[in-house]
This record gives sequence, C-alpha cells and structure tokens, in this order.
Amino acid sequence: MENSISANAKINIGLNIVRRREDGYHDIETIFYPVNIADRIVIRHGTDTNLACYAGDDGKLMEIAGQNTIDTAFALLKARYDIPALDVELYKHIPMGAGMGGGSADAAFFIRAVNDAFRLGMTTKQMEAMAAEIGSDCAFFIENTPKFATGRGEVLTPVPSVLDGYVIKVIKPRFNISTKEAYSKVKPMTPKTSLVEDFKRPVREWRGLIKNDFEASVFPEHPELQRYKDALYESGALYASMTGSGSALFGIFDHEPVLRGEIAELKVD
Repeated sequence: MENSISANAKINIGLNIVRRREDGYHDIETIFYPVNIADRIVIRHGTDTNLACYAGDDGKLMEIAGQNTIDTAFALLKARYDIPALDVELYKHIPMGAGMGGGSADAAFFIRAVNDAFRLGMTTKQMEAMAAEIGSDCAFFIENTPKFATGRGEVLTPVPSVLDGYVIKVIKPRFNISTKEAYSKVKPMTPKTSLVEDFKRPVREWRGLIKNDFEASVFPEHPELQRYKDALYESGALYASMTGSGSALFGIFDHEPVLRGEIAELKVD
C-alpha cells in the first residue's frame, strides 16, 4: 500500500467573535473556504507507526514539537478500528501559525484516507465527529466545501461556492500569531448583519461589510499587517483580510495580479 494525498488549506471569509462561553472557548461565526495551497501526505504500511515531517517536497526533516495532529488522528482511529502500523511522510507547504488550518487539514485528510484504504465504513458524520475531537476547524476538511461555521467552528452549514473564477493570493508574514494572543484582546459582540447574507453579495461589495474581528486586536500589535492588507488592495484586490487569527492575509482578485514590494516576497504558492 502507498497512498499519496493532498491536504489543502482554508481561509476565513469574515470572522465574528460572538461571545465567550462558560467552557472558556468562544462562539464564532465565519465562512471556511478551501484554497489550493496544500500539504502532501504519503501513507505506507509499516512495521512501527512513524511520522516524518518535511519542509516542502524537497525540504529538510522538521522537528515535531509534541504530538502532531496526524499522530492524534491515528490514535483515535486505532482505538476504534483494527488498523495496522503505518509509515507516514508529511510534506508541509501550508505555513504554520498562519490561520489556514494546516494541522487540522492534515488530520482530517488522514482520517479520510485511512477510512477509504481500510474500508472502515465511517460515514461523513462519523469522520466529522472524530475530526472535531482534534480541533475546532478540523471537521470542515472532511467534506472540504465552503461552510458557514458556528459554535467553536465545528457546527457547519453549506454555503455556495461563490469564488469560482476568482484568483486568491495568500501572503504570510515572517512571524506567527498565537491563537491565545489573538483572543486575549478581542471584544466579543453580536454582529449587526448576517455574515451569510453579506457573503452572498457580489465580492466587490464585501469590503466594508465583511470583517475579521481579530484585526481590531491584532493589527495595533503588528501594524505591518495593516500595511500588507493595504498593499493587497493597491494591487487590485476586490477584498482583502486576515484569515483566522493570522498571521496570513489574503486578497481576492478578478484577474491574475502582479504583487510587488514586500508582499511579493511574502506570497505563499
């Protein structure tokens, strides 16, 4: 057995921090939208379960701090099903600490691949429930189609694929923003308008309507992010935003743009 799969990232189109929950988490509203930037996962039969992580297809072996999300997914699968030891190679292309769900994507696509390879018979709902044990946005990647996410990000409702034909460019600054840091200064509030209804409006109308609440707390601490966002608009973006809790930003274009200056050097391919 050898199975090579592509585990793509997502962006957040809008992100409303609605309220702080009694369990310490926050209720959110956001649109998860898949993008083409993807990690590659190679799965083979092994004598001992092993995970090796590389920086890109030709990159060096990376140190894995603690348990990787694929390790967690394998442990959940092994606890429920009789599956053999696996040798897994993970080639990272999705930048870490970017708010693009790279770790969640890796785990979800691994669950899907193992379910298919060993004919475990898990339904979509069962795979989503398992993925939700790993991360709040992990369940999204099981179906991997645009979704309106509420709760902690695990309650998913389909929305239209409105960006067909548009070009999405992602830039990743050379620093990360921890989720804890992002949430520490955010002020939860009930949104004034429906994110889903705003999302259905023409993309060129999103600016000024759809916002990421984290920008208000993160940009003052990292003012270069506002500069990068402005540069995306100057390059012709119809809409630009930080994704998730950052630090990556994206621009949506109706043409193939030419990014120049600082943002050209930060572009993620």
